Amino acid sequence: MAKQINQGGNQMKRKKLMALFMTTAVTASMLTGCGGGASTATDSSTSGTAESGSESADNGDITDFTMFIAMPGSEINDGNEIQELIAEKTGVRVKETWLTGQTAEEAIGTIIAGGEYPDFIDGGDGTMSLLDAGALLPLDDYIEKYPNIKEMYSDAEWEKFRQEDGHIYWINVFQNSYGEDKTTTHNDEAFWIQCKVLEWAGYPQINTLDEYFQLLEDYTAANPTMEDGTAYIPYTMLCDDWRYFCIENAGQFLDGYPNDGSVIVDTDNMKIVDYNTTETTKRYFQKLNEEYQKGIIDTEFATQIYDEYISKLSTGRVLGMCDQWWDFAYTVNDVFKQQGLDLQGCNYVPLGLTIDEGMENQWHTYGDTLNQSSGVSITTSCKDPDKAAKFLNDVLDQEIHNLRFWGVEGVDYLVDDDGMFYRTDEMRAQAADTDYKANHMCGYTYLPQWLGTSKDGKNAMQPSQQTSEFFNGLAEPLVNTFKAYNADSYVDMLHSAKKEMGSWFPMYSYSNSMTTATPGGVAWTKMGEIKHEWLPKVVMSGDFESTWDEYMTAYEGCDPQSFLDEMQAELDRRAALAE
Repeated sequence: MAKQINQGGNQMKRKKLMALFMTTAVTASMLTGCGGGASTATDSSTSGTAESGSESADNGDITDFTMFIAMPGSEINDGNEIQELIAEKTGVRVKETWLTGQTAEEAIGTIIAGGEYPDFIDGGDGTMSLLDAGALLPLDDYIEKYPNIKEMYSDAEWEKFRQEDGHIYWINVFQNSYGEDKTTTHNDEAFWIQCKVLEWAGYPQINTLDEYFQLLEDYTAANPTMEDGTAYIPYTMLCDDWRYFCIENAGQFLDGYPNDGSVIVDTDNMKIVDYNTTETTKRYFQKLNEEYQKGIIDTEFATQIYDEYISKLSTGRVLGMCDQWWDFAYTVNDVFKQQGLDLQGCNYVPLGLTIDEGMENQWHTYGDTLNQSSGVSITTSCKDPDKAAKFLNDVLDQEIHNLRFWGVEGVDYLVDDDGMFYRTDEMRAQAADTDYKANHMCGYTYLPQWLGTSKDGKNAMQPSQQTSEFFNGLAEPLVNTFKAYNADSYVDMLHSAKKEMGSWFPMYSYSNSMTTATPGGVAWTKMGEIKHEWLPKVVMSGDFESTWDEYMTAYEGCDPQSFLDEMQAELDRRAALAE
């Protein structure tokens, strides 16, 4: 069992850590020729904000940049130890600001209206609005100038980022592997279930939606509460803002298709299919309706916001849900470790469900997925664009990359005689500690990064993909679950078909960039609004059939055919380019 770190232990550890850290920092300064000593942390009031723009204040050789990310996230504290070390090595420190209290589009709209931008920005769903506002700098010259950036994608892949004016304005930083693929987690969508539920049932094969909900019903009937008397929530859903995908798009997967996001691509005839209106999707929502009437589905699902959802999952009360791994796991799993809930079997594993028995599933997409619809950009308010671009290049250097994701050698990880990185139980515990991460770790998680194999040819780029580290960090109930299903990773739990994705994949990289400038974009916007309004009603309705018919009438009123026609045209274009 990993040791818990109390406050007093943290203080003592920090003194030892800082001694080692300062030694490392001095050595790094000598090696890199940065000049001067470690920089002093700047006051957040002078480093610029997403709303007010950047002053790019120079402190010796250190330039302070700002960044806004149109996603909720955890801020790191001023004086963060690894951030300071990275600043010593690169000459740049970045103050990150995350989305709070608004949708991405609302936040981006506010920033555009102000006319001042942070140095870096990831606009998410508001990226095209930033482009239309003239807020983003072309990156073409910098891509060619800086080899680490250039290396991230092939020439053909970079071309997919090029906009109608002939320029590239952003770099997608996720799902990009160097060398050998070392995937252990399923970072995408699935129906998730706690290990203890599977253990209680004797580790049965759960292949269909009906079997999944039957197991939740059976377990809850036999085990209505946690050990402390807290009532279980068998299944919850998230409908908050853009995250209504947690309820909305399971139909495509249940029908055996991969995550194209907004549509199904029927590969037999290369036609676009609207999964919102398929019989499978109707059956899925009918099942949700039945389970809601039985009391299996959380009665608060329609009104809970994201923070409430994460808080609820973190208690261990929720036995199952449908969600993307990245949307919950990095926060919830750390809480489980801190509270010992992982030892009680609360960790979630994914199941590759289909609507009927005997169907192939494609919940997991093997290999990298290129999403060119958004990414990190340099804005027109940036005071030193070349230094900003160089920093995007520098954070991909292997030494800096190791600092971002592994931490400081001797403090956050060790190296064995074969050159393999590993962590002790204590190191794993501190890596999951919220305060420790805020004060010490600096992932710069929305800046360019690699998955896969380190340039040393041995280690994984990120600890979660290091095979030995992955297994050594698992609680016993999770290990037992993997063993029971003959699985070596979360991916193996899904038993997804290994199929090569076509050149069109994923279609959401196009729909995510649609605007109301076209009839298809207008329809897409209206369809999203209608689904967000009606799908909770469909689940909660006392008369499913009539409510579904009302929903379909409202949906057809959005002119979905215009959207489908535009998606078909894009599919045809992508297919033609591949010939």
